Amino acid sequence: MNTIAVVVTHNRHELLARCLDNIQAQVCKPDEVLVINNASSDGTVEMLQQREVLFITQDNVGSAGGWARGIQYALDKDFDALWLMDDDGFPDKYALERLVLNFAPDIACVSSVVVREDDPHKFVFPFPILSKNHFPVLLSYKRKITTLAELNTRVDGGVYDFAHLFNGALINIRAVQSIGNVNTDYFIFGDEVDYFFRLREFGHVQSVLDAIHYHPDVTSRPYTPQKVYYYVKNTIILHGKYFDQVLLRNVFAIAAAIWRTTRRNGLGTAIRYIGGGEGQILYRAIWRGLAGSLGKDY
Repeated sequence: MNTIAVVVTHNRHELLARCLDNIQAQVCKPDEVLVINNASSDGTVEMLQQREVLFITQDNVGSAGGWARGIQYALDKDFDALWLMDDDGFPDKYALERLVLNFAPDIACVSSVVVREDDPHKFVFPFPILSKNHFPVLLSYKRKITTLAELNTRVDGGVYDFAHLFNGALINIRAVQSIGNVNTDYFIFGDEVDYFFRLREFGHVQSVLDAIHYHPDVTSRPYTPQKVYYYVKNTIILHGKYFDQVLLRNVFAIAAAIWRTTRRNGLGTAIRYIGGGEGQILYRAIWRGLAGSLGKDY
């Protein structure tokens, strides 16, 4: 199987170098490595040139624009599969080998599980518990799976029918040919969720529990007003497009935005989104989300 690893980067050349080191250390190496450089200005280009790594530099069009460029390259070059990841995480040396072992023609995507680099027993992005219709459960005492040990107790065969895309995701190029490229109108948030549901139209999208991808803990990263806006707006759009219990999920998403802002930025900032100077950002995001207004419009 002819495989290309694609890494999207912006101004994190030290973390990118670590990621590339771990790609090169794979037991099962990809046939080619490509970096999509979203207009980095921190020495990334010089580092890539020194390492003789293939790269494409483009404007900073967000992560979705980076994935789209990498996917199009893989299509043009007739690869069988592409292995996608951000610059700040890195794969375990057995990750690609274990993904390939679980790959099949009717599989749309097999992905690594994303664990905290400082505590590999815990997930960076918790897995949802799925309903019988394969939607994340909403009204339940237990909604999320936060540790690898717990997820292992819930599955048979070492795979789970859900994946957090673009952190060690191996995607079948036949699926891409069927469903098309990433929708770049999902700026900053939501492109991976949209692509997950589109991939499921082709075949299974699964996480392989013994394929590990390490990643920094993101729970303390502050939310900018721009991130709050696109998180709320794009999540509401996605709920209307793919999910059940849409109204209730929208309420939960807005509450999650406020809660995460409280944890990451402080209570005062969260209050300003509810009834202060930042309120227009939140309420405009809600309005435009309900209207289905995709695109870069902050």
